[in-house]
Amino acid sequence: MRPSDYKLLIFDWDGTLADSIGRIVEAMHVASQRSGFEQRDDSAVKGIIGLGLPEAIRTLYPEIGDAELIAFREHYAEHYIASEAVPSPLFEGVVESLEAFRAEGYHLAVATGKARRGLDRVLKSHGWENYFDITRAADETASKPHPLMLEQILAHCEVRPEQALMVGDSSFDLQMARNAGMDSVAVSYGAQMIDALKLYEPRLVIDRFSELHAWLSQQA
Repeated sequence: MRPSDYKLLIFDWDGTLADSIGRIVEAMHVASQRSGFEQRDDSAVKGIIGLGLPEAIRTLYPEIGDAELIAFREHYAEHYIASEAVPSPLFEGVVESLEAFRAEGYHLAVATGKARRGLDRVLKSHGWENYFDITRAADETASKPHPLMLEQILAHCEVRPEQALMVGDSSFDLQMARNAGMDSVAVSYGAQMIDALKLYEPRLVIDRFSELHAWLSQQA
């Protein structure tokens, strides 16, 4: 597959398009304290970013009960929403690159571990309610790395897996892409270390978002 042959670009949100990892880590720490659980270190929290929130909490705290999980989620959401009164900024080059992709005729989609309510809130803050062809959130489909959300996006856009590219900053993004039979691009500036992402054999590793457009513009 040549870079110029892709028709659909699918993006993770946190750590890929938006510089929100620090706020997620902080909200998880606050929720653990308010819920009476031992605080995990930053690297452990970064390691679960990309999962749906219930799956992320259970990964960090396997012993948590159902009622405790509900309370933990509420504490997390309360703190995170307050911190997002001013939305997390998009990474440098995101707006310009996405505009270029749209102008060049790509289908664009988001596949995120966020809940639908949270995703809709951040899309609205950027005036992007109708920007993407389709968006999928973790609480309306299966959590990453299950391929269901990618399969739903492919079906909506009527694109085959080999014509799509998943762009993300976590092993869950890249494993999900592999499970769906599509190629991936890893970003080095997000939640997880690049060495862990390379294990999933991404087509490309980028240090700046704008590098994706340069690569896709190449003709093999």
